[in-house]
This record gives sequence, structure tokens and C-alpha cells, in this order.
Amino acid sequence: MLRKLGRVAGITQDQEGLNVPPGQYVTSRFPVLTYGSPPKIDLNEWQFRMFGLVEEEAVFTLEEFMALPRVALTSDFHCVTQWSRLDNLWEGVMFREVARHVRLRPEAAYVMAHCYGGYSTNLPLDVAMEEDVLLAHHQEGEPLAADHGGPLRLVVPSRYGWKSAKWVNGLEFTARDAPGFWERMGYHMNGDPWKEERFK
Repeated sequence: MLRKLGRVAGITQDQEGLNVPPGQYVTSRFPVLTYGSPPKIDLNEWQFRMFGLVEEEAVFTLEEFMALPRVALTSDFHCVTQWSRLDNLWEGVMFREVARHVRLRPEAAYVMAHCYGGYSTNLPLDVAMEEDVLLAHHQEGEPLAADHGGPLRLVVPSRYGWKSAKWVNGLEFTARDAPGFWERMGYHMNGDPWKEERFK
């Protein structure tokens, strides 16, 4: 069953009548920016694993993941390279819904998203639990294209786009923050576009 949540609004500022963070410009395109080529993923072998500070690990096949409760959510996307695309329609499973399938230990405070191709990114658990954070498998009513992270990507509207990791295949819950792929390259650990947290 698909549940429509509509738009989740945040604190915004006006830029020529459009709501964007400072230093951003608005585009109707959705540029594809990727380090390297999209990984080749066998959907028959695809798995999504939740591990780390959990009472018991959980693993989903693609069929099992697609059977989880779905929502449709409209949100903005802000890339660290200064473009923003507004009112993107995503469909998928809310992060907080996925997290219900493992019992988190009390000391869990951060999550590392792991991806096919070796990419990773970190988030505070309270950010991941925000009401508009999705594990998305559809974009604008169509299955998520490989260039945009299909079959599954993280969508974190309150952070710059590199935190919305493509090709997600796992969530690791941790007690301490640790840098992911781009964070090790000098990107900011938090990545809040409203504070222009682009680099360390």
C-alpha cells in the first residue's frame, strides 16, 4: 500500500521567489554526478543488510524490501556543487520504518550507509530518523534508474546530496561518528546546506 505524505517543509529562505539554501541555484534538470561508473548489480543476488549495534542482524532480498510499507514524499535536493532541484517525488520506505525491523541497542547514535561499489556515508541517527528520510526505489513515478542510485538510494533532504547515498545495500549502526567516502576526502561530516557545511 502506497501512503502519500506530501511535502515536508523546512525553514527556507527566498531566492527569486524560490526556497533554497544560501549559495544554491535552482535547476529543473537532475544532473548525474558519480565517482566512477555505476556498479553492476545483479538484482537476483541483491541484499540489504542491517547490522552493528542491533540485537539481531536483518537481511532483506529485493522482493522482501519492496514488500515493506511504501510512502510517496516530495522534497528538495541540494547538491554540494551548488545546484538544487525542487519538488522531487520519491517513493520508498521511510528510514524509521526500516529501522523498526532491528532492535537498536541504546548506545546506537550514528548510522553508516554502505553501498555497492564501495561508497559509504555517515549520519547522526537522529537525522536519519527524521520524517522525510527515505530509502527510495522510485523517482517521479518510475523505478529509480541506475545512474540515480537504483535499485535503492538513501534520500536525506536536510543534508547535501552526497549524504543521499546511491546503490545502498546496508546500514551499520554505531556508537561513534566515523567518516564515509567523501568525508574522508575532506567533505563536512554533517553536510547541512542551510549552514553551508560543504567542507571541513
